[in-house]
This record gives sequence, C-alpha cells and structure tokens, in this order.
Amino acid sequence: MSDDSDASLPYRLLTGPDDTAFCKRVSDALAEGYQLYGSPALTFDGEQVIAAQAVILPAF
Repeated sequence: MSDDSDASLPYRLLTGPDDTAFCKRVSDALAEGYQLYGSPALTFDGEQVIAAQAVILPAF
C-alpha cells in the first residue's frame, strides 16, 4: 500500500502480489513523476507471484 511518507523519497521499491493493485501502485508512482529504475523482479512464494519494481524520483 502507498504510504504518504514515501511520497518524496528519491528511491522506492514497490513490492506486492502481481495483480491489478500492484500495477496501479506503479502507475501512480509514474504519475507522481517517478521513473522506472531497472527491471522488475518476480518470485513465487508458494501461493502467488510477488512482484518488485524500483522507481526513482529524478533530481530537477
């Protein structure tokens, strides 16, 4: 879930089940000005696929 304290961090690692909610969190970060950093990572925890995506807020 998004946390207001994350809003201005220059680097964030978003993680969670690979579902629509995770995609929305990544999309929301992009809309806030973050850029994707590196490739996404996926793993299986025995029940579901877990995704991770790093995002950075570029310096202006």
